[in-house]
Amino acid sequence: MKKESGIPKTGKLLIAQPLLGDPNFDKTVVLLVDHNDEGSVGFVLNKPLSISLKELLIDFPAFEAKVYYGGPVRDDNLFFIHRKGDLIPGGQPLGNNLFWGGDIEPLKELIRTDLISPRDIRFFLGYSGWGGQQLKDELAQNSWLVEDLHMLDPLSQNPDEMWRSIIEAYPEDIALWINAPSDPNLN
Repeated sequence: MKKESGIPKTGKLLIAQPLLGDPNFDKTVVLLVDHNDEGSVGFVLNKPLSISLKELLIDFPAFEAKVYYGGPVRDDNLFFIHRKGDLIPGGQPLGNNLFWGGDIEPLKELIRTDLISPRDIRFFLGYSGWGGQQLKDELAQNSWLVEDLHMLDPLSQNPDEMWRSIIEAYPEDIALWINAPSDPNLN
């Protein structure tokens, strides 16, 4: 695997370097769901929250899927990625049979009829966003590594192991990041 970061685009992963300086992104893996000259949008894949869907949504069928912290932007809105692009109209393809969003009514029907399971979908409160040049600047500062989505299965991989498993695949100079403390002042 290359040490250099790849080029960000929709469907790529951003892997935060430790000591990024922003607790929102401490040892996170972010899936980019939109990337263009005007900015980027993504979801933090490895920060589950202790809140349930039924606490967030009125008139939503019972469904035992976890809710994740997607990022600090619009953290009062719920978003989702899923594998049911053929059954949820309006979803944006991300690659690797993953889709972002789509029509909520067909999703509710899939839940009611058990045609979707928690392994097929992930919900997020908020999203991570970057202005036009912002992500490019952060990449130039080596704040992120960019990887292909095939590095992991974002809907089934254990979120507690996600960041570490990606970093372990890198050469030793980056794999050393695993031992970096979240707060260097505590070191």
